[in-house]
Amino acid sequence: MKAIARIAVATAALSSIATSALAASGRPDGSGILIWVFLGFCGVIIAAQLIPALLVMFGIAKGVMAPREEAAEQTNK
Repeated sequence: MKAIARIAVATAALSSIATSALAASGRPDGSGILIWVFLGFCGVIIAAQLIPALLVMFGIAKGVMAPREEAAEQTNK
């Protein structure tokens, strides 16, 4: 329980620092945070598409490296 409380306090402290930094460096129209949220969302989409792509690539590599069934049948005869 103490660990959860420490994490909550650390998160609150870090988020208050980030909020102050964003408020001080903002643009006159106030669109700075929205752009970062949009870019973060795009990053999440790209990361979500990389996972299946990597799985397919490893599957192809595994299929290429696997011994062929024809070669195994010829050695059994």
